[in-house]
Amino acid sequence: MMRIFFCCFVIWAGGTTARAQQLNSRQWQDSMREAIAFAGTDSARAVLAFQLSEHLFLRDTLQAAHYLGQGLKWAGRSPLLQAIYPYYAALLRARTDPSAAEALYLRADSLLAPFPDSLALSIRSKAIHRYAALRLLTEDPSQFAGLLLNKAIPLARRTGDSGLIGKHYLGIGYVFRNHGQYDVADGYMRTGARIMRDGPETAEQRIVTYIALAENLSLAGRNNEAPDMLTHARELLAPWPESDHWVDYYAAESLYFNEAKKWKQALESLEKGIVYADTLHKIYEKQRLQLQQYYALHNLGSYREALRVAEHLMRQPEMTAIVTNRLLLYAGLAETWAALGNTGAAYTWQKQYSTVSDSFHASRLTQEIGAMEIRYRNAEQKEKIAILEAEKKQAQLAGENTRLSFWLLAAGSALVAVIAGVFFVHYRNSRKLALQKLQEMKQRQELTASHAMLEGEERERRRVARDLHDGLGGMLAGMKIKLSGIAAENEGDALYQVIGQLDHSVNELRRIARNMMPENLLKFGLETALRDLCESLSSPATHIRFQAYGIAADLPVQTQVTIYRIVQEALANAIRHAGAKEVLLQCTQDGQLFFITIEDDGKGFDVPAKEKAPGTGLTNIRNRVHFLKGKMDIHSVENEGTSINIELQVEA
Repeated sequence: MMRIFFCCFVIWAGGTTARAQQLNSRQWQDSMREAIAFAGTDSARAVLAFQLSEHLFLRDTLQAAHYLGQGLKWAGRSPLLQAIYPYYAALLRARTDPSAAEALYLRADSLLAPFPDSLALSIRSKAIHRYAALRLLTEDPSQFAGLLLNKAIPLARRTGDSGLIGKHYLGIGYVFRNHGQYDVADGYMRTGARIMRDGPETAEQRIVTYIALAENLSLAGRNNEAPDMLTHARELLAPWPESDHWVDYYAAESLYFNEAKKWKQALESLEKGIVYADTLHKIYEKQRLQLQQYYALHNLGSYREALRVAEHLMRQPEMTAIVTNRLLLYAGLAETWAALGNTGAAYTWQKQYSTVSDSFHASRLTQEIGAMEIRYRNAEQKEKIAILEAEKKQAQLAGENTRLSFWLLAAGSALVAVIAGVFFVHYRNSRKLALQKLQEMKQRQELTASHAMLEGEERERRRVARDLHDGLGGMLAGMKIKLSGIAAENEGDALYQVIGQLDHSVNELRRIARNMMPENLLKFGLETALRDLCESLSSPATHIRFQAYGIAADLPVQTQVTIYRIVQEALANAIRHAGAKEVLLQCTQDGQLFFITIEDDGKGFDVPAKEKAPGTGLTNIRNRVHFLKGKMDIHSVENEGTSINIELQVEA
């Protein structure tokens, strides 16, 4: 059964003025109305009225419009408040007229550009986030990530508002999560959480972060880590029974139960969440919960009830407006009809899934977002290099002045000459230090580029594996369903032979997909994945022995993937090129040091000659060793075998 996939696109960006408002909405509204009544100036009343309108626009549209009008009246002719107004007006237009809302968000950003104060910068940052979110709803996620990385976050940094910066990073994490890049999403979400902790973090911020991390852990195959995050979120939410965040909490909790195959408990959580969503008039959030409800019912064997829920969701414009939601529903309907024995309907929905899937290329999104991320990081590095270059020029100028002073003062006094000499030595050391810093910065930039290249390679492997499994695998499964129905009606032996060949093709396809991105690495850790790799590569012609000592189970996922690829490439070289009959693989960890030894009895090679013209395999190994700040030593004698020793730096 297809794993559950969330399409909960982020369309909210908060600020310093409304950080805890959703935990006790009524109390917050009352306090804001009281503050408006006792405000000393019309300008202060205008700002408070605008903020109250922002809080109400998803709860009570009429009240939100009332306070928006009051705020505009109190704003008078103030240029700053007149520039802020389009942002709050856009909030009310976003649901009914997204195009008009987009224009208003961009207008607010343009009008506020001349104002350097933190209020203007904060509104601009939020406006860009909301504008990007509307573009996201029209299936342009790369633009969302680019706008946040290149504009919303830099504006938020100028305000010093850690809460706003953290929410932007969470938003980028959601985009990666919604497109299956769970390890990357985890990094952005934890970055957002760390930035929030550096400032005056609130209970609401922690709740949002815990829920987001819990969902991502469940989707990433680390479901056993999700309960801790859910427990923290539930404890913080307990004093606020009317909070909007209960809807998201029950969505995350039911996802955990679904991934743990506890279908009945998942349905109980979903019922609670649906009641909250109805009460709070959250239409799309309710449909998102009903999508999970469908999966739980299907897995319980309640196919008719599951079919009723899926067909209901197919009629909801909010759900079907997003292409990934349609793919989930098409695949689900195909599986449910197949389970009910209706192969014709199953084939129809499977064909619909394949047609839409072929036109929806997730690889383009991954490449574009990855490229934006690299450009963003490179821009930061270039800025730092420019600063160091300026320091270098300043140091050179200071040195010239120092030397001139030295010769002038040396003629007059030995004491002054000594002082000038001290200044000269200081200048030389400063220049040397500046050059050293510049070299280190360039090395870090090269390491960042190498890191991005390796990450891009791993993402492409995951994409190809996912496309093979979900795309071509789904099509072969659909063909098998259709042929099984025809064979049952005609009782043809030839058709059963074709079905057998299809089964073999599907198994081979899944083997290739697993090899490109082994599920055991994500589910059971590095040691198990390496053991499985050795067993899969062993054959009557080549015997591989694997020995492991002290490998930590909590190594970062990216580190585990890099080590796995090093070993995979080295073993492939030993089998394909060396023709080895016996191979020994030893992996040992001692704190932050990870040692790999690979010995074979193959035909060996000339190491100096190979170093001058290395092949792709050896180059890939060296790049990954360099990425983990490691060292590699190769000893080989022709016709006597090869020994490779690798030492890597890992996080304990």
